[in-house]
Amino acid sequence: MTKYELEILKIISESHEHLSADEVYEVLKKKYPGVVKATCYNNLNKLTDEGLIIRIILDNNSCRYDRIIRHDHLVCRKCGKIKDVYLKDMTSTLKMELGEEVESYDLKINWICPDCRG
Repeated sequence: MTKYELEILKIISESHEHLSADEVYEVLKKKYPGVVKATCYNNLNKLTDEGLIIRIILDNNSCRYDRIIRHDHLVCRKCGKIKDVYLKDMTSTLKMELGEEVESYDLKINWICPDCRG
C-alpha cells in the first residue's frame, strides 16, 4: 500500500464526517504539500474498489467517503448532511425476499435534519 493510500485510509477511518474527495485532498495536502488532486482521486477509487472504504453517492451525483463499518445513512434532503444510523442488518431479509444471494446493500434514508427543520 502506498503512503498516499495509507494516509487516505487513515483520514477516512478517523473522521466522524462523511468527507468529499476535495475535503480528503485538503487534509492529505497538509501532510504531503506536493500531492496533486488526481493522486487523491485515484487512491480514493482504488481504496473503494478494494473494499477498504465506501463511497456514498448522493442524489446530486456528488460522492462522500466513509469507513467500513456496517451502518446506514440518513441524508438531509435540504442541506445534504449525512448522519450514520445503526439499524439491524437486513441482508438475510433481503435474500429471503428476493430469493437471491445479496452481497451487500446501501441504505440511504432521506429526511430533513433538525437544523433545516428549525
